[in-house]
Amino acid sequence: MSYPSLEISELAFAYPDGHQALYGVDLRINQGERVALLGPNGAGKTTLVMHLNGIHPAQHGSVKIDGEVIDTSDKELLRKIRGKVGVVFQDPDDQLFMPTVGEDVAFGPKNLGLSDDVVQERVIQSLSKVGMLDYKDRPPHHLSFGQRRRVAVATVLAMNPTILVLDEPSSNLDPASRRELAEILTSLEITLIMVTHDLPYAFELCERSLILADGRIVEDGVTKEILSDRELLHRYRLELPKGFAF
Repeated sequence: MSYPSLEISELAFAYPDGHQALYGVDLRINQGERVALLGPNGAGKTTLVMHLNGIHPAQHGSVKIDGEVIDTSDKELLRKIRGKVGVVFQDPDDQLFMPTVGEDVAFGPKNLGLSDDVVQERVIQSLSKVGMLDYKDRPPHHLSFGQRRRVAVATVLAMNPTILVLDEPSSNLDPASRRELAEILTSLEITLIMVTHDLPYAFELCERSLILADGRIVEDGVTKEILSDRELLHRYRLELPKGFAF
């Protein structure tokens, strides 16, 4: 039986200070979909993402990954879910801390207890997918920002996730690096969720977009149709670059 990659039902969450970040979010993302998560700052995007691999437990409602409900009290299940949901942070330096690129990519698979041969196979495959295999023995801090972001993606791919979540993947990239990353992401056969303020990047990479505002999904549809609605974008403080045309 085939399940959706992600299924969220009536998800609500409040922080200890009483701030209600999510109000009854319902969402279904099928296997292989590429979905952009849009919305103004403070909309609840980060809070929502932190539920996808159990960093935040569901206070109300549920989150299912490949048909399995995340139960943060089940440590073995949580480890399994975190292998399935790979998150690439906005700053690659938050994910790169080993002496070499290869060791960074090997870190996750090693922690799974995989054999050295399997670990090295995953390192080679993951770095090849992002075009960084030739840099395997280089220190990460000697790389450009765009190269470090690609290595950060490789560290996640080495875990063989079924869902790849990217937080502002195009931020701080020069035009060439931005294009190279887009080519890599479109080549991956994986469910992709991209949190971004970069609307042209959402249009380029994701056929479907969601707008999250005040802890609720207020729009869910075809990216081009959403981005063509200037009144809708204005209402939720989203802006296309001046002169942008489809």
